[in-house]
Amino acid sequence: MSTSEHEVSGQDPAGAAAAPPRVALVGVHGFGAHHLVNLDRLEAAGALTLVAVADPNPPAQGRLAQGVRVFHDLAELLDAGTAPDVIIIATPIQTHAALGLLALAAGADVYLEKPTAASMEQFQQLRAAAAHAGKSVQIGFQSLGSLALPALARAIGSGAVGSVQSISATGTWVRDKAYYQRSRWAGKRTINGVDVVDGVTTNPLAHAVATALHIAGIRSADAIETVETDLYRAHDIEGDDTSTVRITPTEGPRVVSALTVCAQVESDPFVTIHGTRGQAKFHYTQDILEITTAGGTTRETFARTDLLENLLAHRSNGTPLLSSLENSGAFMRVLEAVRTAEDPLPIAAEHLQWIGEGPCAHPVIRDIGLWIERATAAGATFSELGAPWARPNPAIGHLTVNGAQVAHEISGEKVAAQFSPRPYLHPVATLGGVAVTEALPLDHPWHLGTGVALQDVNGVNFWGGQTYARGDEAYAWRADHGRIASNGDAAPGTRELTWFGPDGTRILHERRWWSAAAADGGAWTLTLRFTLTPAGSVPASLGSPGSNGHAGSGYGGFFWRLPAVSNTHIRTSQASGEAAVHGSRSPWLAFSGDFSGKPATLVFTAPAEAADPWFVRAGDYPAVGSALAWDAAVVLAPGETLSRTITITIADGPASDEQIKNWTGTR
Repeated sequence: MSTSEHEVSGQDPAGAAAAPPRVALVGVHGFGAHHLVNLDRLEAAGALTLVAVADPNPPAQGRLAQGVRVFHDLAELLDAGTAPDVIIIATPIQTHAALGLLALAAGADVYLEKPTAASMEQFQQLRAAAAHAGKSVQIGFQSLGSLALPALARAIGSGAVGSVQSISATGTWVRDKAYYQRSRWAGKRTINGVDVVDGVTTNPLAHAVATALHIAGIRSADAIETVETDLYRAHDIEGDDTSTVRITPTEGPRVVSALTVCAQVESDPFVTIHGTRGQAKFHYTQDILEITTAGGTTRETFARTDLLENLLAHRSNGTPLLSSLENSGAFMRVLEAVRTAEDPLPIAAEHLQWIGEGPCAHPVIRDIGLWIERATAAGATFSELGAPWARPNPAIGHLTVNGAQVAHEISGEKVAAQFSPRPYLHPVATLGGVAVTEALPLDHPWHLGTGVALQDVNGVNFWGGQTYARGDEAYAWRADHGRIASNGDAAPGTRELTWFGPDGTRILHERRWWSAAAADGGAWTLTLRFTLTPAGSVPASLGSPGSNGHAGSGYGGFFWRLPAVSNTHIRTSQASGEAAVHGSRSPWLAFSGDFSGKPATLVFTAPAEAADPWFVRAGDYPAVGSALAWDAAVVLAPGETLSRTITITIADGPASDEQIKNWTGTR
């Protein structure tokens, strides 16, 4: 939707129509060509007069109306006395700040293409100059003119999607070699020591990030607590072409962007609002808003306010700017984090497929669509997800057998609050290198490798995801998620942990021991021992969906999430198959299968302290647990301690009954 001609041009105090503002365009190629088309439209409507353009490469003969003056650069344009009221700057990123400062010093209002500048320092210089000159600056994030945004804000405010848990930006585009060969600055982080910061997050898909920040209500740099970057490149460039960025504000939900220009095919980018009752998707290039709840999906296409018209209306009658310089501060905080991050990691050729020839060739990262979907669902980085081409997820400890690292201990502090942050082991592998754990999977992003978790401890969810409470007869999102955090090492291989409620109340103390040792037949054994003790002067009730009335879902305590597996064979000493072993009690349980085409076996030995039932899944997802509270809660009095010891033998290939008996000490 556009403002009316009356709003754009304004009137003088006597009621006579004021002269249309004089406009100059700096940069007539690239996105500048789009501005020229828009200027033609607005000038035909009497909303403005294009008086001059500046570009070292002038527009084609006859492209401009008679009387429009052409200059080599902005300084020459201003020196010629053109006196524009508004200057549009559509030039390379590294020139934005200098040209913006020059335009403001000349007394013009400015339309500055995104990104605002190439550093936070330059952004602050522009802010100071605009304030000193008393002039306005609009930043060219065109998506912020969409009328879908106020409609979305109303929907969120009305509770249409419930409480907002997170906001994500998804972008899967395709860019070929020619895209990065089109100019000397394309794909550069710097040129001769001058910041450029041309990457997927800051340029081609910058609108995704800026729009997500806007929806989250994050406007200023000060509204952001942290920005975490995870940058990669498949192209032979300096900048990132595939990245995740996680933005944690001082208050409100986190924003995660997962973006690439190395997809198989190009798709429409969108921002997703993840709520407790549903989700909303804003396809910002098409102004389409989809809202999905239990009642179905609504889809509506909206009009858009042109940002130049909005700037002209702001000059005329004070209409608020839709994409102001001031409100680009949050995006600039993200750009600054990208600028100062370590260089993007090159993606190894084994993970790429090149399509096309010569300048038209473009790389495709294997399964990139899936990794981006997982990143946005879990609010995680590619590194945390364990993408095969990503940096290793930083670990707080390792387990080693015969000189080989076989397990990595992760603090879990980066896990989203609704998934109950807690420490876990991942990846865990056979001595032959076959990974046998999964973390943050798409089907259950709160499943974290292997560790200890319970869904109901005095009404607090330390499992993550939706809660099954007694009397509900259904899972539901609740604001009841706790976290488990380390107090530091008590001794080598030991963790002292505290289980905190959502309000910070200490509920449980845990002591956890992990150890690893070689076993017969090229296998190794992982041992977990943990103790749980109420942290305060009140009892601690350790429960599960099963103890809350959901039969067969008594999971909680020790839990092991496996990766995708085929040719699954699950058995105990008495039974075979998922249905037969689920809920059973037996000295051991063996889970064999092919993991990424490589056979492996895990043998779980039951705790000596109690005959807890086995929780087993294979059809919906692969997992094994030893259930503390299968169908009844375990209540610990103050000072009382519960202990469990689990051993898991991890082997390459299938395992015979004789091997299992040797590993478990049973006959």
